[in-house]
Amino acid sequence: MSYFSCAYSIFMPVYALTVTGVSSAVARLTAQSAALGMYANAERVRRKAILLFSCAGGLGSLLILLLSKPFSLYFIGSTEAAAAVAMIAPAVFFGCITAVERGYYEGMSNMYPTAFSQAAEGIVKAVAGLMLCSFVTSRPGTVAKLFPGVEDIRSAAAAAGILGVTLSTLGAALFFAVMRLFVRPPKGGEAHLMSSGSIYRELLATALPVGAGALVTNLTALVDMWTLIGCVSHFGCGIKAPAGVSAAELPQFVYGSFAGIALTVFSLVPSVTNMLGKGALTCIAAARESGDRSALESGTAQALLTSAVISLPAAAGVFVLAPEILDFLYPRQPDEAALCVMPLRYLMAGMVCLCVSYPLFSMLQAAGKPAAPLKIMLAGTGLKLLGNIALIPFMGLDGAALSTTLCYVVILVLSLRVYFKEMEIKIHIIRFVNVAYSGLMCGGTAYLAACAAKWKNMPNMAVIGVSAVVGGAVYIALLRVLSVVKRVG
Repeated sequence: MSYFSCAYSIFMPVYALTVTGVSSAVARLTAQSAALGMYANAERVRRKAILLFSCAGGLGSLLILLLSKPFSLYFIGSTEAAAAVAMIAPAVFFGCITAVERGYYEGMSNMYPTAFSQAAEGIVKAVAGLMLCSFVTSRPGTVAKLFPGVEDIRSAAAAAGILGVTLSTLGAALFFAVMRLFVRPPKGGEAHLMSSGSIYRELLATALPVGAGALVTNLTALVDMWTLIGCVSHFGCGIKAPAGVSAAELPQFVYGSFAGIALTVFSLVPSVTNMLGKGALTCIAAARESGDRSALESGTAQALLTSAVISLPAAAGVFVLAPEILDFLYPRQPDEAALCVMPLRYLMAGMVCLCVSYPLFSMLQAAGKPAAPLKIMLAGTGLKLLGNIALIPFMGLDGAALSTTLCYVVILVLSLRVYFKEMEIKIHIIRFVNVAYSGLMCGGTAYLAACAAKWKNMPNMAVIGVSAVVGGAVYIALLRVLSVVKRVG
């Protein structure tokens, strides 16, 4: 897991810089063209964007390949993670092409292609990653013959597993290539076309700040890797190395557990609310373009409230059921899962803040403030670095999780302040108070249900199911009683 996470830690910043801003930039320019009936111009934007960002993706892939060995040597202490880093490099190139296609359809207010391509990407990632990793771990002799330079089978297994990520991005790109054969772009409308230079300038004006902001967001993973491994090496973390892990390997074991398990579960819900930001971007951009203040307030409230409605009960449920959830998801990694129970609980408040921040970042872009998320994320990452250095020596993994939560609390507060000051709109806070109260009651009833289920000696899966049903029923009932569901709709 440490080798796997090392590859992701270098991949994600490069991927963020070259890919993350692409969808937003293309969606914004496409939405503006579609709002004015300039469908031919929207198609021209797509073609120019593919040319521009495929070049950027190629450079990003090359950069990761060149840095694979020195990066692995610096952070892991050996070149064992270099193969995994190299295997994920082509994903940046394919990701750029996919991001352009997704941005085009999102700008046309059609989220289905993005959803279907992500489903295809997820299926390929799971199937290919598991099959390749399983092949390597079950046939170490064959791997040794084919790759005589491989000394550690764990290194080869991590590389094989992460190759599934690269193949998944290729699968998503092929999905859009096939889709283009059957779906034709809209015709007619205004025939005016922007010049190539204007399109490139507009795309870069949005993509670069957004990508830089996403780069800073992913720098938190590098901060964790650097500070966790370093602090645990020097100060320890209050735990004894489990069986099969030497004292020298303990820092990598701790980092791999936190990055590969706690942060993976932490990221599940934000990956859902991130999509709300894509919808909010086109909505807010169109409302701002037309000067419709009522639509601005309605779109803002809907995006933020929906994020809160999704994230609060999820955070409450994971907080209450952290041991059972980790045991269910990672039954073959009991030592790592046990290590992550309290850190995962510390992360839940930060998860809610991150979920609500994602739509805000998109709305700041639509509001003409694409550089604001970058500045805000820089402040948050600085706080994360200071928090890790100050807290990990005393709290271990709990300190890393707490500093992450403090980071995202600050990011949310600053994002809200900048957005509402720029847009000069107001929304009713009582709706969010009602959602927060409903979420707390959801967590409380889920806890009581879990206690009752464990008292009856039910298995973990039954405990999770009973608690989810009871807590979810109470949550939905309260949302209806407090009219939150009606307002969200």
